[in-house]
Amino acid sequence: MHRINKSTRKRLKFAIFVVTLIVFFLGYRLIRVQVIEGSEYKRGAMQQWTKAINLKSDRGFIYDRKGRKLAVNITSFTVWASPSDVENPEETALKLETILEIDSTKIYENLVKENSVVKLKQWITREEAEMVRELELEGVSIVDDNKRYYPFGNFASYVLGFTDIDNNGLYGIERVYDEYLTGVPGVWVKATDRDNRQLPYGGEKIYNPEDGTSVVLTIDETIQGFAEDAAEEALIKNQAKSVSIIVMDPNTGEVLAMANKPDYDPNNPRMSLDENVNKQWESLSFEEQQQKWYELWRNYAINDIYEPGSTFKIVTAAAALEEASANLNTHYYCNGFIRDIPGVVLRCSSWYDPHEDQDFSTSFSNSCNVAFVNMARDLGKEKMLEYIKAFGFGEVTGIDLLGEQKGIIPSGIDSIREVNLATLSYGHGIAVTPIQMINAISVIGNGGNLMTPHIVKSLLDSDSRVIETYEPELKRQVISEDTSSELLDMLELTVLEGTGRRAYVPGYRVGGKTGTAQKIIDGRYVDGKYISSFGGLAPVDDSRIAVLVIVDEPTGIYYGGTVAGPAAASVIENTLNYLEVPRKYTEDELEATKETVLVPNVRNLSINSAGKMLTDLDLRYTTEYEDFNINTLVLDQYPSPGVEVIKGSIIDLYLEDGSNNPILSSEEINDSN
Repeated sequence: MHRINKSTRKRLKFAIFVVTLIVFFLGYRLIRVQVIEGSEYKRGAMQQWTKAINLKSDRGFIYDRKGRKLAVNITSFTVWASPSDVENPEETALKLETILEIDSTKIYENLVKENSVVKLKQWITREEAEMVRELELEGVSIVDDNKRYYPFGNFASYVLGFTDIDNNGLYGIERVYDEYLTGVPGVWVKATDRDNRQLPYGGEKIYNPEDGTSVVLTIDETIQGFAEDAAEEALIKNQAKSVSIIVMDPNTGEVLAMANKPDYDPNNPRMSLDENVNKQWESLSFEEQQQKWYELWRNYAINDIYEPGSTFKIVTAAAALEEASANLNTHYYCNGFIRDIPGVVLRCSSWYDPHEDQDFSTSFSNSCNVAFVNMARDLGKEKMLEYIKAFGFGEVTGIDLLGEQKGIIPSGIDSIREVNLATLSYGHGIAVTPIQMINAISVIGNGGNLMTPHIVKSLLDSDSRVIETYEPELKRQVISEDTSSELLDMLELTVLEGTGRRAYVPGYRVGGKTGTAQKIIDGRYVDGKYISSFGGLAPVDDSRIAVLVIVDEPTGIYYGGTVAGPAAASVIENTLNYLEVPRKYTEDELEATKETVLVPNVRNLSINSAGKMLTDLDLRYTTEYEDFNINTLVLDQYPSPGVEVIKGSIIDLYLEDGSNNPILSSEEINDSN
């Protein structure tokens, strides 16, 4: 028997060891590939064998509270290409160039990419889609798509917002509720070979998309129309920079209308509605154009802040009455000035004709700064700050729109000096958003409760069934019903006899407060730039609506009563008529409605002649200015000549001074704060 020598045995052992090691390694790799990483390899293989085209879901509709469609989808088509299936890219590009209105070079570049599928053009018309199909181009497919469309154009654009080319929400409700509106996309799966050519027997499968959830707004399309019409008229009439109008149900916090002018068309959001502006933008760089777009899309009602002026006196009066630091029998004496603050002299808006002795209600109606400074002093800075916060200033309201600002209020009691307390009392030295202001006004109208304003009422599934409802949300009670009732009476008196006369609507008990504040730009008050406003409630005995009108930088006359009051009256009258709120005429109103008269033209007449002409027609007039004589000329009037008014109506006359500047009646001068 042949014996294996020692050296051979060692070589044999080594060979067996190597073979065992190789077998072990191969076994490990086999287990790893087949078991441990099998699912990943399988998934990778499937990705190589198949290609998928996403199928977008139909975006949910946006409705107004009555079910009218404000945002819908329209059928469109998208052109896709599979580069590996295109036999002659250059020829294909030339054939598509005219139909798609895209340079053939750009189409060719897409057709020679290594991607399995490429998008050549989105949102083509049905006619264009048929023309592409008739070409029967290999590797080119037409897929049904949908495009977001806003049937009313620029209507409620700041509420609705808009989407991008892929139907992703960018602004407004479209952005805030994007995850609900979007739905679940589907997919079109095809089997392909290694060169991305579709396999003839590989089959294909379509996973249908799930449509998005629809959103029902609290906005009423009709009331929104009233607000937009009034805002447009105020913008043009006053040659203003912008106008914002909000209408809210004070009892629920539901926003019934939110209009901003100028605005934009969400169907084409990167274009101004003013062609002259578009021409100016053409010369701008892309970055500069972007900045202009962002400015165009800003929702003034929630994104911007302003000094409220006299409308804020509602808060001061409410705090004084609620804390019993004053009551309706409290008297204030106005000599025109506050002189006891070291280094500062504050004056009343009627400093030239002081109000002298007046009770609480009269002080409110007169909008007397001296009285309100003393109200704040009696209240104290601790309580003043407490009520500023209680009314919701210095915090976001929680409305379901993006970009809401908190505003600016004193950071603490220590930051409120004596002069700050004084100016806070009449709405200076504080900055608020329009939505905060109307929410605070609504507190007076609903018995003292601060609500969370909201703009979405409910969500609907694809079968129009309600799947979620947003109920009114009470934040806190701010004042008592008694205080609320007293304030409503004073607000009504302001409209009947004070600075808010232009918001008066016969047959409806309207209450409100006007405001005019000098604008602050870069931390400084700017001469000649003002924000005029009116905030009110109607009817005051059963408040159905709260209305806020803000006119930014009116040209010429800038007092809130004159500029914002008429717009508020228009919205209030139209809205209450629409809501079928019956008019309740007083005896004086009924008597007055029996006979009307056309306003005569008294411009360029002396005040003596103008006054006689108006008196002969049973019209009253205001010219309460101390520096004029019987020969002083009338430069302008309101209402305008030819307007039909009730006998006994008041005609405001604007007189000349030595510089030929219009002089306002004392009621309007009182409105300046």
